[in-house]
Amino acid sequence: MEVVFNFSSNWYILFFGFITLWGILLIIRRNSFGKKEIKEQFLIEVGGITTCFLMELFAINTGLWVYPTGNWPIILWGVYFAAILFGFQLFKSIETILNKPIFESRFS
Repeated sequence: MEVVFNFSSNWYILFFGFITLWGILLIIRRNSFGKKEIKEQFLIEVGGITTCFLMELFAINTGLWVYPTGNWPIILWGVYFAAILFGFQLFKSIETILNKPIFESRFS
């Protein structure tokens, strides 16, 4: 298995799109970001990358998909990494929104 460093610019767009969205959500949520969340994000990232690696191995070895040159593009792992970071922030943002009361009492 050979690693390819020559890949389409669309991979860069995908990678930087995920990283940018992750950064935006991180900035929006900065008030609720703590040490516990850093640990959670790290564990989700490790688990996600491991899952993606196993998925790639399985898919390539069983012929589910074949890369055009028969090689893995190295940027794929960067995109997986960025997508998992973005996904974590997206879910945490949704969780924050859903845990806030919709109507707050003015008499409390």
